[in-house]
Amino acid sequence: MEFNHKPVLLEETIEGLNIKENGIYVDGTLGGAGHSKQILKKLSPKGLLIGIDRDEEALKAAKENLKEYKNVKYIHGNHDDIEEILKNLGIEKIDGILLDLGVSSYQLDEKNRGFSYLGNNELDMRMDKTQSLTAKKVVNSYSEEELAKIIYEYGEERFSRQIARNICNERKRKEVETTEELVQIIDKSIPAFAKKNGHPAKKTFQAIRIEVNDEIKPLYNTVRKCISLLNSKGRLCIITFHSLEDRAVKNAYTDAQGKCTCPKDLPYCICGAKSEGKIINKKPIIASEKEQEENSRSKSAKLRIFEKN
Repeated sequence: MEFNHKPVLLEETIEGLNIKENGIYVDGTLGGAGHSKQILKKLSPKGLLIGIDRDEEALKAAKENLKEYKNVKYIHGNHDDIEEILKNLGIEKIDGILLDLGVSSYQLDEKNRGFSYLGNNELDMRMDKTQSLTAKKVVNSYSEEELAKIIYEYGEERFSRQIARNICNERKRKEVETTEELVQIIDKSIPAFAKKNGHPAKKTFQAIRIEVNDEIKPLYNTVRKCISLLNSKGRLCIITFHSLEDRAVKNAYTDAQGKCTCPKDLPYCICGAKSEGKIINKKPIIASEKEQEENSRSKSAKLRIFEKN
């Protein structure tokens, strides 16, 4: 599998990390290592990069891409477990963390992974192929109510109930096994007037992928954990691609920054509000027009940066 992944918001992210040449940095979503390569260019041989990815194929591609660098540790794991990963490496604090969330373009392009609604492939959608939960299991074993809930919440799909009902009706006849079968069910569940804005299966496929890979539920806690692991002046850069991710990151940053809730007429704070650091950019950084033209994936990307006290 060839990883032709174009890193999104590359310059903005590297600038946002404010890299110290002898520092320790974590790329929690290593992928093909596009961002990591630029981090390593700014590190001295005394610096260290820790690359984490759930996808073993991504790790192989990253090792090839970064083969000229010796100061890299590769970890097959989940960025949600960053605290445990660092503990196992004997590292207490780090100088910067990057999380580039969501599915990668190379995972979408590799049709047999089942992430894409294009083509006809087995329903899989696992970022980590060693886990047991697949899209096929979700589609064929979740109740109608559970399916409607995740399609509505994770896909923000207004026709979630019709889609869930039709999936359950279809699987009574036979198991739903392929992406094409699922697309056909979704297509007949959505009225014609609602099919003008992109592919009708896009939102449902996003929702099932998020459920399979548990992308949203742990995110707020992961962000808070990442902040706690930073050295003073260390930076956390997170790139999101849809509103659910962005909301979780924004809320975690806001809570970590802290806010005094005392009445304004009090001369000093008595609520005990504590701050772990500051949000660097109040508004998310988005891709330039040029980048959006060259890389369609960057159109929905948002970068948020936090600095530890």
